[in-house]
Amino acid sequence: MLLARDLFEDIRAERLSPRDVVELCALAIAEQEADVGAFAALDLDGARAAAAAPGLAARPLAGLPVGIKDILDTADLPTAYGSEAYAGNQPRTDAAVVRQVKRAGGLVLGKTTTTEFAFLKPTATRNPRRLGHTPGGSSAGSAAAVAAGMLPLALGTQTGGSVLRPASFCGVTGYKPTFRLLPTVGMKIFSWHLDTVGLFGARVADVAFGAGAITGRDLDLVDTDLTPPRFALVRTARAHLADAGAHAALEAAGRAAAAAGAEVRELDLPAEIEAADAVHAIIQDYEGAVSLADDYDRGFLSPLLAGHLTAAAAIRPDAYDAARRTAKRARQRMGDLFADYDALITFAAPGEAPEGYGSTGSAVFNRLWTLMGCPCVSVPGLTGPKGLPIGIQVVGRFGRDHRTLAAAAVLERAIAA
Repeated sequence: MLLARDLFEDIRAERLSPRDVVELCALAIAEQEADVGAFAALDLDGARAAAAAPGLAARPLAGLPVGIKDILDTADLPTAYGSEAYAGNQPRTDAAVVRQVKRAGGLVLGKTTTTEFAFLKPTATRNPRRLGHTPGGSSAGSAAAVAAGMLPLALGTQTGGSVLRPASFCGVTGYKPTFRLLPTVGMKIFSWHLDTVGLFGARVADVAFGAGAITGRDLDLVDTDLTPPRFALVRTARAHLADAGAHAALEAAGRAAAAAGAEVRELDLPAEIEAADAVHAIIQDYEGAVSLADDYDRGFLSPLLAGHLTAAAAIRPDAYDAARRTAKRARQRMGDLFADYDALITFAAPGEAPEGYGSTGSAVFNRLWTLMGCPCVSVPGLTGPKGLPIGIQVVGRFGRDHRTLAAAAVLERAIAA
């Protein structure tokens, strides 16, 4: 894989140029894209030309290539939202976060595949760790492209588990920031209370660097004292849905963290927080039926999505409002939880990537944390019984992204040791 933080240092030290890094990506794409299918659109020549811009190496991203999930508008590349109905659609402007990438000196190499409107219909993308298995979704192309070494960084989005789960399946780091840290302006919205823009990289240090460079926030870990944190190991009330490999990985992560000097205590979530898991679907589906109403009425949706939204249209406003109140109570309770812990460690996915392409896997271990708006990181480094990756999810306090990334880096280092 391409290590974004290291490549940045190489460019700044003039050991590499931005054009050199584009060519590293181009070589990996030539070798693997035919099998993996991570891209909905590519513009290598455009990236090569942009890499020659004067002063690029001095900017925060220093000319690093970045993949953009095809749910985000791009003025220079088509944006189809994973939908046949939007094939060839060409926005006139970039999504806000895409413009942030460009202003920071990132080179948009291409658009990565997404499931239809970032919902459930699988893409044609394959998992580079084992081609017969799903890469997850909806950010399938972003996770696969980073895992295959075709990109050092890629943007994804998450409404349920669409960053954390594919990161786990593909063996890369996925970072879902605190809600609204990265803007969703110019994104095809499914749920305005849930949709969150995130980032994929090889390691925790890479996503921390990338997010800091894009936003101008203090997220980079280069000078951070990685003191072992206080971890709560959380299985949730849905632990029975994780397979034996996922349980073994979580236990191994807890042992590794403790051996590295972290405090690790098992914790059952308070009832108020557990109750919020059940209302995620109400909020998501009610808002999805509103957001995609025009696409629905015009017949732009696949039978899978149209059928789901037909059922979603039956959700009454009072049920939706009650669900939002439940979520608000849970968020308030989350603040109390972090009085005693720096971060939680829990399942990132129910297990290894499922074989076949009929499903992108389950978001059962991600949706609660998306609803809470907390920063989450899928930390790679462990494998399951079939030899495929299993990530561990680190969950932090709302707005404490630097602390959460630092805790994830400690866990990553402990697992590697």
